[in-house]
Order: sequence, then structure tokens, then C-alpha cells
Amino acid sequence: MNDAGQEALTEIRAHERECVLRYKAIEDSLERGDKRFDRLERMIWGIYIALFFTVLVPQALRFME
Repeated sequence: MNDAGQEALTEIRAHERECVLRYKAIEDSLERGDKRFDRLERMIWGIYIALFFTVLVPQALRFME
């Protein structure tokens, strides 16, 4: 292989190493975001439960009187 071809191959390999690192960083970021959304989803469900108990339960107790 000539010098230009070898140099191009070296640059391609370096580029591939950079891409692997970049994609790993993106994947890690997405995983952190996924965990954050799971936490937000649990918080939303907690709000639903709190609303249920603060609005519907008192009305149900008044209905039973």
C-alpha cells in the first residue's frame, strides 16, 4: 500500500476510535435521561395518588354520612 493509502487508513482508524468514544458518551447520556424520566414518572404517579386522596376520598366520606 502506498503512503497516501496508509495515511488514509490511519486516519480512518483514528476516526473510528473517536466515534466509539462519542457514541459511548451519547449512550451514557441517554441512560441518565432514562433514569431521570423514570423518577419523574414515579413523581407523577405520586401526584395522582395524592389528588385521589385529597379530592375523592373526602367526597366519598360525605356521601357515606
